[in-house]
Amino acid sequence: MANPVLAAGQRLVSLAFEKLPPSALRLLSGGGETRRDGLVLDPDVQLLLRLLSLAGNRQLAASDPASARAEMRRVTELSPLPTGSETVRPLGIPGPAGTIPARLYRPPASAPPALVVWYHGGGWVVGDLDTHDGACRFLCASTGAAVLSVDYRLAPENRFPAAVDDALAAFRWASANAAGLGADPARVAVAGDSAGGNLAAVVSRLAVRDGGPRPVAQMLVYPVTDVSTKHPSYRFFSEGFLLSEADMDWFKGHYLPSPDAARDPRVSPLLADDLEGLPPAIVLTAGFDPLRDEGEAYATRLERAGVRVHLRRAEGQIHGFFSLATMLPSARAAASWGTARLARELEQAQRTA
Repeated sequence: MANPVLAAGQRLVSLAFEKLPPSALRLLSGGGETRRDGLVLDPDVQLLLRLLSLAGNRQLAASDPASARAEMRRVTELSPLPTGSETVRPLGIPGPAGTIPARLYRPPASAPPALVVWYHGGGWVVGDLDTHDGACRFLCASTGAAVLSVDYRLAPENRFPAAVDDALAAFRWASANAAGLGADPARVAVAGDSAGGNLAAVVSRLAVRDGGPRPVAQMLVYPVTDVSTKHPSYRFFSEGFLLSEADMDWFKGHYLPSPDAARDPRVSPLLADDLEGLPPAIVLTAGFDPLRDEGEAYATRLERAGVRVHLRRAEGQIHGFFSLATMLPSARAAASWGTARLARELEQAQRTA
């Protein structure tokens, strides 16, 4: 049962973000514009960061995994769920180490919709079906596709390649069972944010390389694509914008079984030498994000390999904006750009099937 106090607070905060002009939002956040690397932080994002700071939001890297998971759930609860008419049901997917919990979101469509296999973010260490429930509902409503959210195994209890193995098994199962889920088996795509975007990119490449079912599209939202080095955006946004450099170091330390694994293309897809023939990619990056440059570098690599790419940098946004789409107008606009392109790719796949 929803907490009525929390729900009332969500409505009040969301109303403020929707109705107050940018000048008022900046005033409430403590002053003028936040500028970095030639970019200006969106006013509603600036205020949200101020509110999180006042609420004592802790860096994940200062916690143990269990505490970090609880903290992510707490922060995620601040964003209200979108209102929609999708049906939701739990599923279990056969995986390499047992059943993989999953959740299916199905729109009220008469014809079988496309199916998007979703991998949640959280540095391969935190995040679950609940933390990304709102993101999946938004994705379902804005694309008209069914969404299968996958609760892959987390590190450090299950280090690389456990998450990759689960993610690939879930995609193969979804492709084989789409019709039984009420979806179109000819239109199965993959998507994810952050570490989930990493898994979506890796699954796309492995599926094509192995010659089995392949995604018709991939949507990569501020993806991790290269943990072997720190790209320049790490220097500009090392702290103060939700995801920090210290957080990424902490995630990497928990996920990788050894430093050498950072150069494995299943960890760092930017380092792969076989990107030809991959499905069309929608790549969304955030301007104020340590991961910005590696995500855009991956989009460039895909284009050079002949892949159709839709790339957009949401200049005034921070890491995590896709999950804030129901709270912040600027985040909703950025996320909607990506889901509209994904919907277009799914429609095109239907025409060519």
